[in-house]
Amino acid sequence: MWVLAKFFEAGSKEFAVISESFDPRTLSKMEIALDRACLILPAGSDIHHIRRIIAGKILECAHRGDKTLSGLTAAGYAVATRLSDTQERKRVD
Repeated sequence: MWVLAKFFEAGSKEFAVISESFDPRTLSKMEIALDRACLILPAGSDIHHIRRIIAGKILECAHRGDKTLSGLTAAGYAVATRLSDTQERKRVD
């Protein structure tokens, strides 16, 4: 079972799309991109919820046709950075 797939319920539409739409190599790149993006998250964040959001953005990137590791990682970093900044602002306020 791939890391991305665990964020979506077995039998759900999202799970079917992930497992049927992408070849194993692309799924592997998506996992790597997710892991890399999550490295920049602050400690103590709601990691499962945030990882799910990041995974969703990586999926969107792949569905748009960019299945390169650099493209998938950039999509993950972009949302992880925004989420990290939002969490940091909440802590300061």
